[in-house]
Amino acid sequence: MLSPKRPLRRALPSLLCCVALAGLAGACSSSSSVTNYDLTAPRQVRAGSSAVGQIAVAEPAAVQPLEADRIIVKEPSGAVSAVAGGQWADRLPRLVQSRLIQTFENSSGLRAVTRPGSGVTPDFLLNSELRAFHIDAGTGDAVVEMSVKLVSDRSGRIATTRIFTGRVPVGTVDAANAAQALDRALSIVLVDIVRFVGTGRPAEAPST
Repeated sequence: MLSPKRPLRRALPSLLCCVALAGLAGACSSSSSVTNYDLTAPRQVRAGSSAVGQIAVAEPAAVQPLEADRIIVKEPSGAVSAVAGGQWADRLPRLVQSRLIQTFENSSGLRAVTRPGSGVTPDFLLNSELRAFHIDAGTGDAVVEMSVKLVSDRSGRIATTRIFTGRVPVGTVDAANAAQALDRALSIVLVDIVRFVGTGRPAEAPST
């Protein structure tokens, strides 16, 4: 009486295997529909003659919605959501840090720019915070806002601080348009930061 059940037992592992493969294929199909978007570093930035010497650029601080790789839309009510079908190529703070360093490297007037912990002793540490990096659903703008503090590595005192904002209109709020508009808004902010550091006069001059 057990013989009719044996074929079912033999078929069960094969059936489970097929289900698992189908699930894996579905997951791969879902992930392939998400496009990764990078950010760019402006080139040939005229920063003037810097008075701050060597700078270490720290990774920007950010609140949780901006800590990941999602492209964010913010409603007038304050509610946030992610744009479907796209994401940043890396965690947003790390990506912004890399592009800020590259923008400094593309400019003139700085002796050296690096990351903290690279073995270089900087004159100043550039700390920053991503205050905004989203599509404003109310205005239809891509908004990037960063606060920047230039801190003396010698004393730990804040030499200068400033807030930078970039706004760029965005048409259709899809992944490609949102990413492109936010990239352009970030470029405005990065250029302004580099020019500010390059032409500003910190309260405490670096050691010689």
